[in-house]
Amino acid sequence: MLNTQANLIACDDFYESLIQAHHGLSTAQSHAMNARLVLLLANHIGDTEVLQQALQLARRSGPAPAETTAAERAAITPVAPVHAEA
Repeated sequence: MLNTQANLIACDDFYESLIQAHHGLSTAQSHAMNARLVLLLANHIGDTEVLQQALQLARRSGPAPAETTAAERAAITPVAPVHAEA
């Protein structure tokens, strides 16, 4: 079962570390780092059912996807943190 209750100790400190980890990266590098982080954490969790729940929740948490063509979907890239371009 996916735990969605507050569970992170020193969450502000972690958020600051996450922001700092992206500092100075290009958008592409920031995307790649996010992907590696997700895969590392998914491996640590190791429970496919929990990971599927997290994927579904994360997808629902953002804006509803607009109707797009296959070409438009291929061109969509995830949003990089604003500071990644600094």
